[in-house]
Amino acid sequence: MAAVRGKDQTVTARRRTSGQRAPRGTISRGQIVEAALRSLRTTGFEQMTIRSLAADLDVAPMSLYRYIRDKDDLMDEVVEELLIQSQPMPAATGTWQARLTAAAEGLRRLLVEEPGALYVYLRHPVISPTALRRMEMMLKILREAGYDAAASKTAYATLQTYTIGFAALETSRAGWEPPDKASRMANDLVAMTSPKQFASGLVYLLAGIEREAGTGEKSAGAGAQ
Repeated sequence: MAAVRGKDQTVTARRRTSGQRAPRGTISRGQIVEAALRSLRTTGFEQMTIRSLAADLDVAPMSLYRYIRDKDDLMDEVVEELLIQSQPMPAATGTWQARLTAAAEGLRRLLVEEPGALYVYLRHPVISPTALRRMEMMLKILREAGYDAAASKTAYATLQTYTIGFAALETSRAGWEPPDKASRMANDLVAMTSPKQFASGLVYLLAGIEREAGTGEKSAGAGAQ
């Protein structure tokens, strides 16, 4: 059996080197997503193309369009897989601030490490199942902390846009160093897009949410006055 298997592998290799493609119907959308994930980890988002994915799957480039509309359509599903793998969710325990901080830091880390995910988040709202579940968990935490529905939505939107915007700025400036003999201010500016600065900014942001939004009990008290 081993000899037969080895012979089959040799024949397959000869077919591929001779330019023959895999038979029609031998790939699926799931396989294309897996190929895209491999590409992100090896060559990177910028180098990933429909043609490169087709080469990886040993099919003609046009055959992929039977399963995906374009690269953007594919990346929507890739981001869902990345969210499933990274799980940038709120912490299970702790104060509401600590739980939301964990979710924000997890998403920032994913967006910085995966430029393809950042591309999608900057292009349009991500409404995949895992993204929606994350949003619902964060809104629930805010509601349980005493904020009404409107205040919870505003707070969530503030945290989400801060996280995505910071990740975009951090990524775009990655690798930049101030010129020789730059002023101290230049070095301070570099530190403004560091993970430490993101965490510090979250503290200010959450404090502002607590001060400006107020809890349901506080709102009720203000109304009575």
